[in-house]
Amino acid sequence: MHYFSDLEEKIHFMVLEVNRQLEDTLKIIQDPVPDRVDRVKSRDDRIDNYKAIIENLCFSRIHGHENLRKDKVDFIRAVNIISTNLERISDFAVNIVAQLSYLSRVEFMHDYNYTPFFRQISTSLDQVVPGLFNKDLNRALSICRAEFMVDKLFKRSFDQIIQELDSSTSKQDLITCLFIIRYLERMGDALLNIGKAIIFSVFGEKLKIHQYQALVENLDSINNDISIHNVGFESIWETRSGCRIGKIMDSPERGGKAVLFKEGKVQKISREKENIEKWKKIFPSLVPGIFSYNQTQDNASMLLEFLQGCSLQEAIVSQDREETLENATFLLKETMSLIWNDTIRNKRVSARFTAQIVQRIDDVLMIHPEFNFSEARIGSLTKPSLNRVIAILGDIENELEAPFSVFIHGDFNTNNIIYNQKDQQIYFIDLHRSCHGDYVQDVSVFLVSNYRKPIFEPEVRQAINRLNQEFYSFARQFAAENSDPTFNARLALGFIRSFFTSTRFELNQEFALSMYQRALYLSEKLIAHHGRPWKDFSLPRDVIMYSRF
Repeated sequence: MHYFSDLEEKIHFMVLEVNRQLEDTLKIIQDPVPDRVDRVKSRDDRIDNYKAIIENLCFSRIHGHENLRKDKVDFIRAVNIISTNLERISDFAVNIVAQLSYLSRVEFMHDYNYTPFFRQISTSLDQVVPGLFNKDLNRALSICRAEFMVDKLFKRSFDQIIQELDSSTSKQDLITCLFIIRYLERMGDALLNIGKAIIFSVFGEKLKIHQYQALVENLDSINNDISIHNVGFESIWETRSGCRIGKIMDSPERGGKAVLFKEGKVQKISREKENIEKWKKIFPSLVPGIFSYNQTQDNASMLLEFLQGCSLQEAIVSQDREETLENATFLLKETMSLIWNDTIRNKRVSARFTAQIVQRIDDVLMIHPEFNFSEARIGSLTKPSLNRVIAILGDIENELEAPFSVFIHGDFNTNNIIYNQKDQQIYFIDLHRSCHGDYVQDVSVFLVSNYRKPIFEPEVRQAINRLNQEFYSFARQFAAENSDPTFNARLALGFIRSFFTSTRFELNQEFALSMYQRALYLSEKLIAHHGRPWKDFSLPRDVIMYSRF
């Protein structure tokens, strides 16, 4: 890798200096000769200089080349991360030497098995240069695993010290020893950062070690010849739930096969797996196939079929949006009609919209504290507080069960709907909330997800408004055909829930306020209608239309 020869040289020398720093630190613990202490301090200055030189080289490379490829930029970023963490290891070594002066006698440290820490860290440092410049994922993983080994060593020494604190008269020495092994443990944290940086330099994406291991295990569990050493990783969706979703691509020379990798908390991933299997029994072509599934105590991961097409959200902003949206909307309505009619059950259900508001209200008010309001009195007139309004809406919702249930998506945002124009197919993704429920949940989420797009170009907003009007008319017709007299009232509750809770993701004050005001307006209409037949409730259609032009 001739292009990076100067960086390779500097990192190589920096690693050597840090390793020597560790050797001298270990020798000082065993025999605190003053010359060695001075050597550790002076070497720390050299290591700081290497860090500054490497940082300057990295930034000059990135800013000095307009057409630098992403893989080279990723590599330079990784080098900078590695040099930063090498400097931290050196600083921790200096801190250890400084702590030794607080011991009544250095030999006190010999009661604890500290040499395996140094051995583990030094061995891992030897892997850094070949791992980085050969893009060796096995070495990167070995460096990451060192952190887990160092943590185990720390736990053993920590427990020993804590136990001795109860009876020992040398409490200051014990606490000093605890500080020393804590610095060794933090060296392990720095090694983990170095290993992850090497993985980043290969994939171009920052993967946590458990995500990388989950990816390896999933690829190993399917019977094909996609190798972790040949794949590319591209993040294609961001989720607010903490899940990692990426497109895994085999190299072009090997056919460029693609699969979808999804990793997150076991409760969510396992539930999504179960729901995909349920959808497969109802509409097999609607959802992705599952190639593999792996689960640990806290996390789970899957390899899924990669569905070709674009999200409906992307279709809205595409250049040929008129034709694309017209066709996608037609397909979506046909698909939803089939699902609703084929899965309808004669069972009353509640979407529990007010419970969803209560669950998210703290997050909303953290971003927009001005949305909260207390009870106010003007003469004999009383304006209820926000919490009281939600409580009244809860009482209203108890009267508004849906007369039947259907199998719903559960999180029917437009970025969870895939449109394949070539195959004339609609797909669903992100299905962890699917269940038999009130179809109004999907209708309200879909319509508000279109409204809340922070796009203000007149042509695009008009296209969004037309889509919302058409889908609302479709859903209202389904309600009429299936004798659902409380459709409009429940949809108002769904709008209140989605408008109000969506503000927690919106920092544009004017746009957030428009959603908040719509939620309050609909709340007032529902409360004012309370006591009269809900079949007579009138829902203003323009509440899902946004216009500032």
